[in-house]
Amino acid sequence: MPNILDKLATEVDKIDVSKTNQSVIADDVEMSPMEELLQSSELSFPKINEVVEGRVIEVSSNAIYLDIDPFGTGIVLGREIKDGMGSGKLKEGDLVSATIIDLENEDGYIELSVREASYEKAWEDIESKRDTQEKISTKVLSANKGGLLIEVNGISGFLPVSQLASKNYPRVDDGDKNKILTLLKRLVNQELEVRILDADRASEKLIVSEKAAQSEKDKETISNLKVGDVVEGEISGVVDFGAFVKFFQPNPEKDKPTEEDKLEGLVHISELAWQLIENPRDITKVGDKVQAKIIGIDNDKISLSIRALQKDPWSIVEEKYHIGDTVKGIVNRINPFGAFVYLDRDIHGLAHVSEMSEMFPGKNIDEVITTGQEYDWKILSIEAKDHRMGLVLVDKKTKKSAPVKETAKTEVVEEKK
Repeated sequence: MPNILDKLATEVDKIDVSKTNQSVIADDVEMSPMEELLQSSELSFPKINEVVEGRVIEVSSNAIYLDIDPFGTGIVLGREIKDGMGSGKLKEGDLVSATIIDLENEDGYIELSVREASYEKAWEDIESKRDTQEKISTKVLSANKGGLLIEVNGISGFLPVSQLASKNYPRVDDGDKNKILTLLKRLVNQELEVRILDADRASEKLIVSEKAAQSEKDKETISNLKVGDVVEGEISGVVDFGAFVKFFQPNPEKDKPTEEDKLEGLVHISELAWQLIENPRDITKVGDKVQAKIIGIDNDKISLSIRALQKDPWSIVEEKYHIGDTVKGIVNRINPFGAFVYLDRDIHGLAHVSEMSEMFPGKNIDEVITTGQEYDWKILSIEAKDHRMGLVLVDKKTKKSAPVKETAKTEVVEEKK
């Protein structure tokens, strides 16, 4: 029995020493209720900047209260409320992730930020959509001369003009940047379907493309087209190298197709008409109704020809013109290799510089003839199949020209369109 009493006394002494040590600690540092909880609990309490999950228990005008079980009640204040994932306003019962800003604020709440936690989650989602090339919807916030400012998951991004789908591409005849900006501003507040081209979390760079999202749909529609089909549409844009035409499929499945169903093809400058064209704007303008023939399909690019539906004037050139004839022609353009001369609206020939030098030794070609002026020419050769005719100037003073050679062939000249 004495042995048992001795053991009990020893244990009591241990308890007294423990209380004394706790008292000394309390005298040195005054602990908050939260810190006392941490001291006595075996739970691993999260730290500042860690992400926790909580359920919304109350929403007020300037704060949201979360149940952070089992640690207590958290509060999200002011600007920290915004959910970067774009899920809209939070409501009671929602389970959200939040970052701890303060373990215990002056009101005794765990202070949290939904914005901070959702930022990382937003980038993870963006990177995932970039890798899978998933189509997403984004709202246009504003526009500048280079493109559109957009937002995905609360992250600001950019949609360059070059990455707009054809239906939204601002085609301006003179390339005036102010006019382009005016057209781009019409897209502000609209929702566009895009794909993510580039996403870099470190530099906060986010680039999206409407064209990439549209191409798949276009390819599916284009698969129903074939070379040789004739389409009807209207000129949607005129540029230095040709004109763009928007059109519906020849036999659309929908009874009333919309603008969304339109496709767009390019008529190269060489396919606009049979005559030589320096500026497509001289013969066509935006809004013109046209018919065109599909002459090429490459993925989602459609090549069209207007002249293919017109009779080739060169098919009857030899009925109107003959080798050795002297004809009148207007100088259309002078190049280092010669002069292009129009005999009528569609038929042109080339007066090669070598022939001019032979007739007028020591003189440059532009010293002999002037662009826009009419002169007499002798036809040296006709190659109807290749749309070529060789000409030589008739010297009015002597009424002479270079002799016609039966085997004369017009030199092939590649024009820069």
